[in-house]
Amino acid sequence: MPMGSKPRSVRNANQSRRFRFVLLIVGCLVVTMTFLVVSKPQALFLSNFGLGPSLLPPQSDHDAVNGDDHGIQGSRKAPLGKEDAQSSQVLESNKEKAEGGEKNVIVVDSTPNEETNIHKLTETKTEIEQIGMSVTADDPSSNQEETHDRLALPTISNYTINDRTQGDGTVVLEHSDGGEQIQTPERKPLCDDSDRRTDVCEMHGDVRIPGNSSSIIFVEASKTEQKELWQIHPYPRKGDEACFKGVRELAVEAGSEAPPCTINHDAPAIVFSTGGYAGNLFHDFSDLLVPLFLTARPFDGEVQFVVTDFKNWWITKYLPVLQKLSKYPAIDFDKDKEVHCFKQVKVGLRAHNDFHIDPARAPNGYTMLDFTKLTRSAFSLARETLVNIEDLSVRKPKLLIIARKQSRAFTNINEIVEMADGLGYEVVVQEADAGSDIARVAGIVNSCDVMMGVHGSGLTQMVFLPLNATIIQIVPWGGLEGKAMMDYGNPAKEMGLHYVQYSIAIDESSLTEQYPRDHPVFTDPMSFHSRGFQVLRSTFMDNQNVKLDVNKFKDVLWKALEHLIQ
Repeated sequence: MPMGSKPRSVRNANQSRRFRFVLLIVGCLVVTMTFLVVSKPQALFLSNFGLGPSLLPPQSDHDAVNGDDHGIQGSRKAPLGKEDAQSSQVLESNKEKAEGGEKNVIVVDSTPNEETNIHKLTETKTEIEQIGMSVTADDPSSNQEETHDRLALPTISNYTINDRTQGDGTVVLEHSDGGEQIQTPERKPLCDDSDRRTDVCEMHGDVRIPGNSSSIIFVEASKTEQKELWQIHPYPRKGDEACFKGVRELAVEAGSEAPPCTINHDAPAIVFSTGGYAGNLFHDFSDLLVPLFLTARPFDGEVQFVVTDFKNWWITKYLPVLQKLSKYPAIDFDKDKEVHCFKQVKVGLRAHNDFHIDPARAPNGYTMLDFTKLTRSAFSLARETLVNIEDLSVRKPKLLIIARKQSRAFTNINEIVEMADGLGYEVVVQEADAGSDIARVAGIVNSCDVMMGVHGSGLTQMVFLPLNATIIQIVPWGGLEGKAMMDYGNPAKEMGLHYVQYSIAIDESSLTEQYPRDHPVFTDPMSFHSRGFQVLRSTFMDNQNVKLDVNKFKDVLWKALEHLIQ
């Protein structure tokens, strides 16, 4: 071997050993760096490079729940390092495990002093979702220094697992030092003013009604700068200013201050007014009793009525119906001196169209059939359903004539009675005004098979008729057919009654004694409709009487008789 070859070989061997040594050193450095990155990233980045922790924004309420002094707000996220990504995956995994109910979750809390605490917690699905949100929320304004600060996973080390939810949805977090933090969920407005006929307020929680006042107070769990105040007329004729002159306005408000309770109620309350048009038979049912049925019936008697514009005679008159809806004596809101406290209060009554229930909107699909059934039960009426007459010689069909006194009165009542008697009817004449003894009136109506009367409030008595009975509405002159059908025709059908509508001719109207035949009253009655309801009412309703053509009307009564025999 040449002399120059041996030194070259030795040199190559030495270089090979040095290369392997360098590789070994580099490998050790890589392992060391990897260990530091995984276990102590803050020590690596902050201590080695002389950087202090970046300044974090003030702690929000959301951070307080997590009990993490360095937790990041829900609207902020620091970029994730390798370990942070793994931690996020752990959180996502735990969130998925919590989907089916309570799970045991392991939460790792890396604090600034690099101590690692492990808490075994029972987390609900909601808490896991909140933690997930705090990790994934993004803030593009994060500065460069924050990229070096490690994301600290949230802990619940300051709170016990005995968190509880109150009946109103409020979450109470119990602090380990004995204190509590209240999280009140955002609630909907106290009142709903979207219905065209009525405004209704509904409150759940601490509700106080100071007697002899106009206030109903929903007590907030904590003080709030936002005030909520509603002015409510608790009578379902929204927009009727003439009506509301007799209805007391109530203030429904939310606040943290209220007088102390003197009487606590277990049953919920319904607040309404017996002002307005109360006393008119139609409005007694359309504005009060039917809406009360809609609002109170779902409580099955366990509800307290609180009444403003309290009319003792009205309460007494309809007491049998009120007692079917509530087990408790009504409270006179205007004169009572106590502070009544409830867990649930409704102010105002749910109502659909006049004298009507829409099953699609009604609780439990209630209908007018349900209302009349309750009414017949309230007055202990004998007949639920009309039984067809098979033999007229055994029992005469009974005809009830509703006789008005002021306007829209029959001017030939004796002639009508004689004609009906000739057809085989037993005739009963009753005034349209039911008076104070509504139970007596209800008994008479329920005993009849056919009822007839001119358009007006007296026809409201049909609520006491048995199912399948016949109601005949006589419509005065003036294009009032649509109103007649809406007020009494449709409700009659909804009550399971056989409905007949008879429109009088010009010769049957007393208007022929006031106007010539070529007057717009006869030639263009619909023109009066466009001039407003008051003009319509004064022309065709308040100043018109009816003289029935008994020969024409005989056919109507005969058809009603055929319906009874079938």
